[in-house]
Amino acid sequence: MKVKAAVVFETAKHPFTNTQPLKIEEVDLDPPGQGEVLVKVMAAGLCHSDLSAIEGVRPRKMPYVPGHEASGIVEEVGEGVTRVKPGDHAILFFVPNCGTCLSCDRGEPYLCDTAYEARSDGHLITGNHKIHLNGDVINHTSGVSCYSEYMVLAEGSVIPIEKDIPLEDAALFGCAVITGVGAVVNTAAVTPGATVAVLGLGGVGLNAMMAANLSGAERVIAIDVLDDKLAFARQLGATDTVNASDPDAVEQVKELTKGGVDFAVELAGVPKALEAAYAMCRRGGTVVTAGLPRPEATLDIPIAQMVSDNRTIKGSYMGSCVPRRDIPRFLSLYRQGKLPVDRLRSGFVEFDGLNAGFDRLAAGDAVRQVLRPHGTTIA
Repeated sequence: MKVKAAVVFETAKHPFTNTQPLKIEEVDLDPPGQGEVLVKVMAAGLCHSDLSAIEGVRPRKMPYVPGHEASGIVEEVGEGVTRVKPGDHAILFFVPNCGTCLSCDRGEPYLCDTAYEARSDGHLITGNHKIHLNGDVINHTSGVSCYSEYMVLAEGSVIPIEKDIPLEDAALFGCAVITGVGAVVNTAAVTPGATVAVLGLGGVGLNAMMAANLSGAERVIAIDVLDDKLAFARQLGATDTVNASDPDAVEQVKELTKGGVDFAVELAGVPKALEAAYAMCRRGGTVVTAGLPRPEATLDIPIAQMVSDNRTIKGSYMGSCVPRRDIPRFLSLYRQGKLPVDRLRSGFVEFDGLNAGFDRLAAGDAVRQVLRPHGTTIA
């Protein structure tokens, strides 16, 4: 079938309104094969990971259709698909799990070995490339590629949801929610009464901050370089805010917490933020990082101090989430009004506004914009 999609042919620097890296094309989409699902994409988030890939910070196999968090309606299923059926509303998430590799067998689907290989090569975990343009292969992004009117995904990338959940909110659960909330409740395992610092207040960071409150943290310190984001964090429940550009930002956090936080969660994706997270963590504390800097970025820390202070540094990919366990429980919190994901939406864009939307994201003028591939209609 012919579908409209955004395609990135080469990396570019912003302003994207000048360089126009996202080209709107009519591509050929193959029908779903065994273990695959055709989804009508209704809403897709604009995430900083996509921005980084378009700029060349995160390597991607060119050309490709970007987008890795979305929601939609199942149109057709291939042979052997049992988890969803046509007509289902669904969330599309960015680490499909094969269910058979060593990581999946250990209960760590967020580390699925098959998905890692597929992501590197730009195909689905079924081994297929489903997108073509003029007979040439167009690569997939993290098995999702949701900046498209329709997309074929592996069944392992799709989870059904109740039809009364607004799809423009549901889309954010495909990355921003599971990465941010999961980093706090799964990877860090924040305990009641703890002190928590969250560095980087994008869509993922604000979800992490809300999760720290839900975990019963006594103090939740929101940290960013933009005062507008700090003010928004206070509206969402931060007990304290610190501007990361202040020379004494780390000392401010230590003063607020009598020596350092129990948990520092870094989501800015820059080495200096991770260094600051480590510096503001108390003895015996834990640093969790889910930010994705340049692949060559390194961390320089005093090892002897880490040992003598009994500090822990953990990476967190996809919030250490088991999607079929965690997405339903995070949706339950959303339904109860405890996880107001809808407040993170900064507005909607359509295909012709994608480049400008990423410029707003790069400037820090938006938290989570949502692409509507079919215009203003969202079921």
